[in-house]
Amino acid sequence: MIIENVRTVIWGKGGGITANSGVYIADGKIKELGKSAELIAKYPEAERLDGRGQLLMPGNICAHTHFYGAFARGLGIPGEPPKDFPQILEKLWWPLDKALDEDSIRASTLVHLVSAIRNGTTSLIDHHASPNFIDGSLDVISQAVQGSGLRAVLCYEVSDRDGEDKSKAGISENLRFLKQNQGGNNGLVSAAFGLHASLSLEDETLEDVAAAIPDNAGFHIHVAEHEADQNDSLERSKMRVTQRLNNFGILRPESILAHAVHVDESEIELIANSQSWVSHQPRSNMNNGVGAADVEGLLNKGVRLCLGNDGFTQDMWAEWKAAYLMHKLWHRDPRKMNGMDIAAMAIENNAALISSFFDNQIIGEIKMGAAADLILVDYQQFTELNIDNLAWHILFGFQESMVTMTMVSGQVLMKDRELLTLDEERISIEALKIAPQVWARYEANVING
Repeated sequence: MIIENVRTVIWGKGGGITANSGVYIADGKIKELGKSAELIAKYPEAERLDGRGQLLMPGNICAHTHFYGAFARGLGIPGEPPKDFPQILEKLWWPLDKALDEDSIRASTLVHLVSAIRNGTTSLIDHHASPNFIDGSLDVISQAVQGSGLRAVLCYEVSDRDGEDKSKAGISENLRFLKQNQGGNNGLVSAAFGLHASLSLEDETLEDVAAAIPDNAGFHIHVAEHEADQNDSLERSKMRVTQRLNNFGILRPESILAHAVHVDESEIELIANSQSWVSHQPRSNMNNGVGAADVEGLLNKGVRLCLGNDGFTQDMWAEWKAAYLMHKLWHRDPRKMNGMDIAAMAIENNAALISSFFDNQIIGEIKMGAAADLILVDYQQFTELNIDNLAWHILFGFQESMVTMTMVSGQVLMKDRELLTLDEERISIEALKIAPQVWARYEANVING
């Protein structure tokens, strides 16, 4: 296939936006870039997709999400509203994840996959929990992902909050799925090892998972999202969260630490030295009232900081905008959170992170040899647009409705805003049928504690 007549966006040093250009795609990869006319002359038999002057960009990437949270939308929490994040866990998320079964896991996953395709998010790193349906839960998610044509990294959230048997079942589910999918196996699904958070993990469990995981695999864990995580760690170990986790070998170059809102300077240095990744989720942090991570401090220390959405809609440009505004308000300083820092997180670092899970394929870039994970964006600017100010056009001008085409590994998943691999209407109808059952089980879980 040739995608022709586009303005090709090449991020990074030496990049730019090239008009009247195109890409030639074969075997799921970008084989050549150039002027449209030259590519058409060179590959006359290739199928052609006319970009009609739109921006051709790498697909968006989400570094941390929760497909299983879809049925929280519109859900009323019984009783008094949660006053802090620990109560949000106890009154919303933990009763909800216990309400999930095979059908609701599949439905919630598909709802998010539709959102991802529509919003041009081509790769997602998910963190799953369903204590009453653990064995095979990752296969249910994987099958949905593969059917959609999207790219994803999956894991199961190990926790001791539901007892030893379910903790061990979570460990087994991670290890089984890792064995089958680590590195991507030349497909669209890869694996990490999921852990909930330090506050719900006993020393024995951390010892077990550290001994069981392959040396070249990584953990995906929530870290210091709220002060409660630090307080728990200090009480049980006399160490701060990252120090405790590092003692068990959880911090490593392949690991993702979600949030890191309440880490101090010594912990930032420890994270940087361990080469662990950190994912920032500003919409979630604001919604949960947990505070704002020291994004600039993390970046300045060399931490590999990425951008996720924590299960919000898969519109990653909304996450860009939230990050840009949140830190200015939090610090009461309009100089905070430079747009190019957000671009570095969302483009450069997210691309490096997702590539590391797929046998170091080139993902998230438009260059020869890279995976053809691409989107077309119908953005008609009324001021100058160039690679130096594109981040600010995204922050102040881009909307999710501007995505007209989504492609992963050379397969078109949406064309002219029409989904080709998923039946959005059927998925919505099925989810609507399942939701009352999930909500009823959730309410029973809240009542029964």
